[in-house]
Order: sequence, then structure tokens, then C-alpha cells
Amino acid sequence: HLARIPNAMSWEDAAAVPEAFVTAHDALVTQAAMRTGERVLVHAVGSGVGLAASQLIRALGGTCYGTARSADKIERAREFGLTDGVVVGDDLAVVGAAVKRWTNGEGVSVILDLVGGPYLPVNVECCAPTGRIILIGLMAGRSATLNLGSVLNRRVTIRGTVLRARTDAEKAAVTAAFVRDVLPLLERRAVRPVVERVFPLAQIADAHTLLESNRTFGKVVLTH
Repeated sequence: HLARIPNAMSWEDAAAVPEAFVTAHDALVTQAAMRTGERVLVHAVGSGVGLAASQLIRALGGTCYGTARSADKIERAREFGLTDGVVVGDDLAVVGAAVKRWTNGEGVSVILDLVGGPYLPVNVECCAPTGRIILIGLMAGRSATLNLGSVLNRRVTIRGTVLRARTDAEKAAVTAAFVRDVLPLLERRAVRPVVERVFPLAQIADAHTLLESNRTFGKVVLTH
């Protein structure tokens, strides 16, 4: 379950790698079988996992689109592989309209959903034929109502993923895949962790306050 830290990487940056890059790589490569040239939509693209995914998509030869709650996060994510993005508020119809514009109505092949809830039915409508939706997070809720006709017509695959519930052997396989595919990218800085801020452990309450503000871009790291 361990991976070597690249020689030039700081401990703070190393702490920001596993949860973000292992999750994103597993979702994109192992679960969604993303292929070169495919379009991928990443919800919460300014999050740690979202930014890891956007960089990996670029490194794998795909095109990354994303959603976020602020225009600032969309603009900052362009440095990390985002081709275009849309700011999402209460009206999720903007997501479908943006995907149609970006893809000339064809839809995206892969969606990484870190939000859940009402985003899931929108995801189905954004999928190209044989699209794959990987559900990673549930920040917006644990339930949704789907148009099953669209699921059938588009032959959409919806897969949930979580790492902590996997067996030791499965976790070892995930780590081995990360070492094989992602570690070389980290070593030559083709991808890199994004750290919003580093807090000493004594300021952990301040770290939680920052996280709850939804202003973070990338990861928050604690040192001890």
C-alpha cells in the first residue's frame, strides 16, 4: 500500500498526493477505462481529486471539461489541464447546455462526479453513447431520480467507487497501478499536487473552517 516519494518532492506536497491522485487515476483508468482522445467532464474540478483528474486527463491525451462553484476556480484550473468549464449554482441546466456547446451536441465519454445528488440525472443527459459515469462523492446528496430511458438509449454505465471499503489485495493493486502510471508523471512534474494551504496541527480548527468555506483550491495539508 506504499509508494516511493519522488526525490525532489516536499513532505507537504507528498501528503497531498495519495488521496487525490490515487482516487483520480483509479476512477479514470481502472474504473472508466478512459482512452486517448476522449472528452471527460469533472465535477468540482477545483477540488484535490478534481485537479488531479484534470492533469491526468491531459497527460493521457484526453480533453477535460469541468464544473465549479466559482469562476475563479474555473480560471485557475486551466493551468492544470482544464480546457473549459462552467460555474454551477442552483440551476444545473447550465451543465447540459455547456456540454452540448463544447462537444457539438455529441456529449462526453466519461464523467467523474464528486458531487452526487441532483448531478446524476444531469450526467446521464450529458453522456455520449456508451458513456461512463463514475460516482466518487456525495456532497450534494445520496439520492437522485433518473430517466432510465436515457440510460438505456445511451447505453450508459454508472459505477460507484470507494477505496476504503476495498480488500487489502485490491488496495495493493490500486497502489501498484498508481506507481506504474502516475509516479513517473510526478517525478518529471508532468502532474503535481496542488496545495491551497499548510496548517500546523495546533491550527486544525482553522483548517476545518477553511475547508467548510468552500474557498479551497486543491488540498489543505496539516503538519505535525
